Amino acid sequence: MEKIRWCIQTKGGIELVEPNSNLANGYILKAEESLEALRKVKGNRDWTVSTAYYSMYFSLYAILMKIGVRCEMHACTIEFMKKFLSSHFSPTECRFVLDSLQARIDTQYYVDRKVEDKFVNEMIVTAPKFLVKCKEILTKIKESEVNTIRKQISVAK
Repeated sequence: MEKIRWCIQTKGGIELVEPNSNLANGYILKAEESLEALRKVKGNRDWTVSTAYYSMYFSLYAILMKIGVRCEMHACTIEFMKKFLSSHFSPTECRFVLDSLQARIDTQYYVDRKVEDKFVNEMIVTAPKFLVKCKEILTKIKESEVNTIRKQISVAK
């Protein structure tokens, strides 16, 4: 809970906004565009990692928009996933998205850090499945769950 509290209290961290289904749909489109880019960059390791990660991130962010949560810090978005969406995502899935964020950072900002081929291949396979799962969550999430999450965020401020 400490990480979540920090994310809620930090500028650019977790912040309540109006729920917005149009923005949620927009982020799903961005996730789909990232998947399309992923198909085109095969063979380029850095771009493969980035586009696979961003497809998952945009898919997840669509759910945040549906709930009415803005967050400019990727690590805090993933903390939100772990804390408030645990009925939809397993700890393994949360860990995978966090590891994918780290892989994206490693390939984007460092030349001396290696991301294992096995993990890159897992990202390629997982990204489209993650998008499908997030689309399902968007259709199934109930207003009562949204209200509960929003109330928990308000209390944690």
